[in-house]
Amino acid sequence: MAGYKLTKRAVTDYENIFIYGVQQFGLQLADTYIEGMETHFSDIAARPYLYRAVDHVRVGYRRSVYRSHAIYYRIEVAGVLIVRILGRQDVGAALSEA
Repeated sequence: MAGYKLTKRAVTDYENIFIYGVQQFGLQLADTYIEGMETHFSDIAARPYLYRAVDHVRVGYRRSVYRSHAIYYRIEVAGVLIVRILGRQDVGAALSEA
């Protein structure tokens, strides 16, 4: 697998997670969380079929959980496309906007 790419919505999710982490837990813990999430993205790209399909949510999507966040992605020819990174949001609504 070639790697991973984030959609614009996933980049926004990622940035918001970091900002919230800094505000709630401080810069050091927010950095640690984000670094762990990036490692998890690489793990997904290395073994994209390891995580279950969620066709009942949206056809062609898969879901992997990293701590408090669910990462929704698609497997594409060039690698993995991370579509959204969600916490407690309404999944159906969030993915309909993707």
